Formats: sequence, structure tokens, C-alpha cells
Amino acid sequence: MDKIVRRQSSKVMVGNVQIGAGAAIRVQSMTNTFTKDVKATVNQILSLEEAGCEIIRVAVTDSEDAEAIKEIKKHINIPMVADIHFDYRLALKSIENGIDKLRINPGNIGSIERVKKVVEGAKPRNIPIRIGVNVGSIHKDILKKYNGIPTSAGMVESALEHVRILEGLNYENIVLSMKGTDIKMTIDAYRRMAKEVNYPLHLGITHAGTLFEGSIRSAIGVGSLLAEGIGDTVRISLTDDPREEVKVAKEILKSLNLRNFGVTYVTCPTCGRTNIQIIELSKKIQEGLKNVNKAITVAIMGCAVNGPGEARQADIGIAGGIGEALLFKKGQIIGKVKEEDIVKRLLEEIDKLP
Repeated sequence: MDKIVRRQSSKVMVGNVQIGAGAAIRVQSMTNTFTKDVKATVNQILSLEEAGCEIIRVAVTDSEDAEAIKEIKKHINIPMVADIHFDYRLALKSIENGIDKLRINPGNIGSIERVKKVVEGAKPRNIPIRIGVNVGSIHKDILKKYNGIPTSAGMVESALEHVRILEGLNYENIVLSMKGTDIKMTIDAYRRMAKEVNYPLHLGITHAGTLFEGSIRSAIGVGSLLAEGIGDTVRISLTDDPREEVKVAKEILKSLNLRNFGVTYVTCPTCGRTNIQIIELSKKIQEGLKNVNKAITVAIMGCAVNGPGEARQADIGIAGGIGEALLFKKGQIIGKVKEEDIVKRLLEEIDKLP
């Protein structure tokens, strides 16, 4: 795969995690617990950490949520973002309690004086602010300008209006997002914004859907932008267990060679030429490798026609025959294995790889 040339963006630190300025594209998610329920929130964040989440966002809807941040932070290992709307006092309380980043819209938390108070609290602590404009939160005056119809241009204009508010307060520790449910509109908004500013961009398709359709829609939208070199951090929005969001994000980044998250699989869809149980074998092999973090490609192919040939770049794999399979490394056949021994032998060979 040709190397993707990434857009140059400014450096933002979220706790000890860097976003932008050449850093790895970060994987984010959001809890679906009540933040004030400290135990449930901590447990979910720890499970997300185990799945590979690098930055976690929590909803801060009232003072109890803001107060809970202090205790939650004692038990987790990744930076935490407070998602706040309308009430600037919740931002101030979150800052006091050690939040690592804020997600707000400066335009919806009131007067310039209120925004200034948030900036004054965030600036000395190096707390970044993500300006998150969704298709449903375009400023009313801007929406009117476009005949009441949400557009990519309107999203960008609305986001830039918020940027100017912060820049006017000499604050540039900013991350931007322009998420919509319409994939083309979202892609266009990010393309436009990428030409306007050099702040890091947080990618996502908002309200993408349940696991199946949401994963596909996110892969198209987020993947298209990443393939163009646009984006510094991603959150896949799914109506499912948040750990699924992390899995999908990691797979998108891995598929584009933008992150190394362990084993990559090249698997055959099967056809009439297949004489071994390739679907069952694939599941068993993936299960056997679920805790393996080696940066290798494993090919699981159904026949000798497409085995070593199509998977030539694989580090190791099999190509099925009649009740047996050829075992190969880097496209070269190194042996023959009976069907009942395929999983065991392949896992043994992978264990030998550096």
C-alpha cells in the first residue's frame, strides 16, 4: 500500500497523550454509564482500556457528574474528556476536578465572559478544548443563511465562528470536529476545514447506527478521510457496547496501515473449489490468536489457486486442498498439513515468528 501523506496539524496534549503534529492517530470512545455512578463508569473505562481505547469521554450533565471526575481519575489510566453543553459552570467544576480535555461549543455556553472564564481555567492547566459542531448544532443564523438546510459549508462556518471566539481570547489549544450522519456532507466538511486551519481534527460519523450498519458507514466516512491524510483522532459512534467502537476504529486504522494493532487477516470467502471447512478454521485461528500482538499478516485461503498467489505478502498462512492444506511463509510452500491439524500447526508456527 502506498504511504498516506498526513495533513500537518498543531500539537495538542490530552493528559499524557499527544494528538496531532505527527503523533499516531488516537482511538477514542465514550462511556454510556451515568458518570456520577463512579463504580460503573470506572469499570467500563477499564474494560475500554483493555480493548485499546486511548482517550475516553464522559457526559457531564450536572454537578454530581463533575464531582465524580476526581474519583474516577484515581482509578483509570487514560486521559478523560468532559462532554459539556450549555452550562459553563460544569466546565469550571470539571477543570477543578482534574479533567484532561473539554468538549464544548463556545457558542452555546452563553456570553463571551462565560467562555473567558472557561479559558482562564483551562489555559494554565494546558487543558485543550474540542469544538464539536454536529449537523444538528449549526448556529441558527448560519443555518438561515443556507435556507435552513444543514450543509458542510454551514458546519465549517459555524465551527470557525467558535474558533474565532477562542482565538480572540488568545487560546489556541483547540481540536475540531464536524460530524454529521450524512457521509458525503461530513467528508466535505472535514475537507473544507482541513484547508482552513491546522488544528487537529477529531473524526467520526455521528449517530452512525447499530454495530453492522454503523461500522460500514463509519469505515466509509472515516476511512475515506484517513486515506486522504485527514484526521488525528477518531471515535466510531455505534449503538452497541463501546468496546465495539474501539475494535472498529482499530481495524480501520490497521487496514490503512496507520496503526499497528497486531495480527492482520487475509481470509478466503470460500467457493465451490474449497474442500476444507475454511469458515470454521478461520474462527478457530482468530480465537487462538486473539491475545497475540505480533505485527504479522496471516492468510487463511480455501484453495491452492488463490493461496500463495493472492496472499504472497502474508507472513504465514494456509491454502486448502482435499482434507489438507499447504502451509506457506511469505508465499513459499513449506509443508503440507492434515485438516484436523491445521489450527494447531499454524499456531505453533506463528508462535515461532519474532
